Amino acid sequence: MKDDWGVSIYMEFILTARSKEQESIDYLTLQEHGLSASIEINDGDGTPQDPYHARAWIRNDNAIKWSGVIHIETQFAKINPRYFLPAFMYGRNRGEAPQNVPNEFPRIREGNLNRPSSPWWMVRADKLSHPAALVYDTDKIYGLSASPYFIYKNGSKEQWEPEAEGAFYQYGGYSCSLSKGTIGYTLGYENAPWLFIKSHLVKDRVPLSDNCFELEPGETVEFTLNLYEFNAKSELEIYDVIQEVYYNYHQNPRKSSDVKTTVTDLAQAIHQDGWLQDELNYACQVFEDNGGLRYNNLISISWTNGLPAAIPVLMAGLRLGNESMRAQALSCITNIVEHSMNPASGLPYDACNSGKWCINGWWFDGVHTPGHSSYLVGQALFYILKAYDYEKRFKNCSHEDWLAFVKAVLMKIEQTKNTDNEYPYIFSEKTGAGIEYDSFSGTWCMAALAYYYWLTDDRTHLESLKASEKHYYESYVKRMECYGAPLDTDKAVDSEGILAYIKAVKFLHALTNEELYLDHMRDAICYEFSFKFCYNSPVKVPPLSSIGWSSCGGSVTSTANPHIHPMSSNLVDELLYYVDNRDDQYIRDRISDIIGWGCQTYNTYDLEFDHGKKGWMSERFCYSEGLVTETYSDGSPASTWFCLMPWASASIIEGMAGDYWDKYILKLREMKIEI
Repeated sequence: MKDDWGVSIYMEFILTARSKEQESIDYLTLQEHGLSASIEINDGDGTPQDPYHARAWIRNDNAIKWSGVIHIETQFAKINPRYFLPAFMYGRNRGEAPQNVPNEFPRIREGNLNRPSSPWWMVRADKLSHPAALVYDTDKIYGLSASPYFIYKNGSKEQWEPEAEGAFYQYGGYSCSLSKGTIGYTLGYENAPWLFIKSHLVKDRVPLSDNCFELEPGETVEFTLNLYEFNAKSELEIYDVIQEVYYNYHQNPRKSSDVKTTVTDLAQAIHQDGWLQDELNYACQVFEDNGGLRYNNLISISWTNGLPAAIPVLMAGLRLGNESMRAQALSCITNIVEHSMNPASGLPYDACNSGKWCINGWWFDGVHTPGHSSYLVGQALFYILKAYDYEKRFKNCSHEDWLAFVKAVLMKIEQTKNTDNEYPYIFSEKTGAGIEYDSFSGTWCMAALAYYYWLTDDRTHLESLKASEKHYYESYVKRMECYGAPLDTDKAVDSEGILAYIKAVKFLHALTNEELYLDHMRDAICYEFSFKFCYNSPVKVPPLSSIGWSSCGGSVTSTANPHIHPMSSNLVDELLYYVDNRDDQYIRDRISDIIGWGCQTYNTYDLEFDHGKKGWMSERFCYSEGLVTETYSDGSPASTWFCLMPWASASIIEGMAGDYWDKYILKLREMKIEI
């Protein structure tokens, strides 16, 4: 089919637009807007390594300026599609599950629906970690990828690409439609039918305004798309596309600090400003207040303070020869081991309120079943083992009471698995029995058991452990849909639980030397990487905009709370273990991003992020203006929280102060990993 330009025109494409002036919200044909278009497919075979390369032109044939959003969709033979827009949509985003929950997140489901479910979605490109929309449907993968935004270059509008010089012009966007069986790309953008800022803050679709793409009379804009269509055995082959998109759009994080300085700065800040002596624990948040410090304690054994803060501080103390840091961390660990146990359940309490151990942590009213959380309990056990491991190696100090504590709880937990070999989501406070399942959070229990077996050479429940790993892999990891780890998201798809799974399969491989676990480890790593930005989004809101902060190397926390946070930075040791066992340049390159991101995302001097002291770091980094909730004192928007969060900076410490510390520079250079 040809148009009047003599170029191959769209056949499998649907091109529509919505103008700023029109009264309805409907997308109409280009002809109805006085626009014309042409698309030419030049080469390629649709595979990840050689996609179809399409060139497109849109021309304004009107005598006046046109302003609006232009939508290019590609249609596929819909049977039972599962959509993947990295960091935004995984499968149906659990659209199959009941949706009337307090924590909202975008779900895709057919029919006339109420928020948060819709049969279609449009979203600004910077809500995605990689600029691509993909779908898996009955042994085939379809997809498209195009630049996330446009720039002014040599007086014309062009798609941005790495190394391109030019002034930022406008974002593009991505779409998916279950009702039509399409994925799409937009010039200009909409967040529709709703804008999800976070799980408790959702805004209605806004009128077209600053989100428009403009064309002068007679102006033509040219852009390119990579198109994918290939046979696939499972969703996992989507990672091959994401890998290619990564290399197409990758930018390095900005240069700032180095590894040893970063660890020192972060650990000293936690040690000096994050410690609560009366609680023998670390604060969840620390704020500046009238020349002093104000604390949001929210004491727990793990997750948002407690052991995930204490053990990295211990590691830093051991690496830096700082006995005060070490003693502080040890007092936190000892207090939890000696006082947190619930004798009725045989499990440690999750939280401590006003000096009383309990299950009523800050997250309590956000879950549906009261009880102990496997996410917190399993994570706590893992970190006690890590403290035991490091103390024994560095100080020849064997804390056998810690080991006994962990073993007793692990043996209790092992009896609670269901017939799928899945650990509970929630345990009974009264008996320790499993009372709710259907969650990826139990992988922390699996990780703790694998670590315990590696440390002790015990193999009592190894076959049961392997059966659990198989279940979590087949039911969650292989489907690229891991949900139910953080307790504040109503089991939204997230990137947190996969960290525990990766740690578990690392130790399973170390225990068994079975290649299968390296295979599974890579699939899990690639899942986590799908949440990790491959380029540096052009942030427009301070303080991130003013310091040139980089999004590349940081991971989006979940589809419910979509800000970048640092938890995944604790994986550096596991990733280095993987590339020690398998030659994989892609994993090496992304390790470089993780290390570089961590070295530039905290105060390297007082007030660098417009708050706090040297070494301070929060957990919430808003790579998109569509996430901003914080404000400066004058009411203007801010792109980060203004506080120190010890668990967050401790995640960076854990990744950098691990087993590879002594040979960091040499080892990373040998692996050709840039730091």
